[in-house]
Amino acid sequence: MPSPLYADRPAPQPPERDAVDALIHRARRLRGDVDAVRRDAVVIDEDDPQLRWQRALCDLAVHHLDDLDGHLGQLREGLPVRTAGEPERTTARQDPGDPRGESLLSRVGSAEWNLLTDEVSWSDELYEIFGRTRASGPLSLDELPSSLLPEDQPSLTAMVTACLVDGKPIDGEFRILRNGGHMRTLHMMGEPVLDADGCTASMWAVLRDVSELRRSQRAVGRTRESAGREQHMARTEHRMAVELQEAVLPPWRGSLRLPQQEAGALDLAGHYLPSGTSDLIGGDWYDALELPDGRTLLTVGDLTGHGIPATSAMAMILGALRGMAVAGIEPGTLMGHLNQLLESTVQPALGSAVCCRFDPTTGSLAWAQAGHPAPLLFRGGEGRSLPRPDGVMLGAASGVAYEQDQVRLFPGDVLLLHTDGLTRRRDRGAGPESLLALAPRFAQARTAQDCLRAVVEEFGGTERLDDGCVLVARIGD
Repeated sequence: MPSPLYADRPAPQPPERDAVDALIHRARRLRGDVDAVRRDAVVIDEDDPQLRWQRALCDLAVHHLDDLDGHLGQLREGLPVRTAGEPERTTARQDPGDPRGESLLSRVGSAEWNLLTDEVSWSDELYEIFGRTRASGPLSLDELPSSLLPEDQPSLTAMVTACLVDGKPIDGEFRILRNGGHMRTLHMMGEPVLDADGCTASMWAVLRDVSELRRSQRAVGRTRESAGREQHMARTEHRMAVELQEAVLPPWRGSLRLPQQEAGALDLAGHYLPSGTSDLIGGDWYDALELPDGRTLLTVGDLTGHGIPATSAMAMILGALRGMAVAGIEPGTLMGHLNQLLESTVQPALGSAVCCRFDPTTGSLAWAQAGHPAPLLFRGGEGRSLPRPDGVMLGAASGVAYEQDQVRLFPGDVLLLHTDGLTRRRDRGAGPESLLALAPRFAQARTAQDCLRAVVEEFGGTERLDDGCVLVARIGD
């Protein structure tokens, strides 16, 4: 800040040039580091509100460091000296009302108002900030509020009064309107200058155009609010999707033993494993339901998408599947009806599913699939995939027929149904091989829950790329 023109005190000595040069070097090095982060942020996803907020913060930091570099440069060079007759300096710009087109030096100016002589002294930069020429002269303290927005005039008047009457320093902001209606935000810092008797002789101040800085700060605030709103919406959607999924999936969690009306009744266990890379719930399901004729429905499936659309579509499909199974519709025919249902929905979706119907009296398992991994059968310490009958994904084609196959199960057999997200991991590809490797552990297991525990221990980590479901059925001995 320049020393007051009328202050009865020695002018402060400028700092050592080498010390200022060192500060400039450090500021520019930091500016380069921040700018590198900002350049990396330019290629980020524009739809991510949190990343937009991070980039806006980088822009704001760069503005601060640019200003710091300019202020230190002023400090190093000292006050400019104008020779007699030197024309007033002008700053080239694209828009005379837009501070972004100006140099940094033209955004900081100084002024002093002498109360004894009514003399006013403005720096060249302050004339440029207010959009005035030297011929028009500086504004007196009485005239200064007239250039402000009406709502800011009382606060400036209060600051000036407190400075002149009570000797309080000035530190505040106000907005001015230049010719053409261009608005600027100025930050004013100043203090009273006392004479030898301790009375206020003048008031001096430094005014800085902070319009662009405040614009960047508002951008940061907007992006932060946007990120907060979208995060809140995402958390709400996640909670609703979880609640919908929990309401639709079987009320039992883990193990279920159906009433043993016949020898060979099923011991069941099921589990949902969320994705390790997404907070959104998918459209995976598993279900087991004892039918009115004593047979048992076993099914797993997966609809594309995540969140409420996927879970609501899953609820519709699972409800229809249960109703048709209770009505006695065969698995192959049932799959055809589900395909038609998905095609007729307002928001078409794709899905895969497997549907089995087990008869504990005969040990017969009738099943059909729609673009889904085949059930795995474990017997005598070995495992294999059941040969898949023909069946395309649900919603992929119209008027298709789904074949149905049948297999005989025996006491001690373990049948495992799963969605493909269960085995889709970063450390291995999708496929049943890793599940078939659990055959020795299944041979030692006495319950379906023991088998399920082995699956969760192997596939329950956070490295999975998608959510998944598993349903284990063990034929009673």
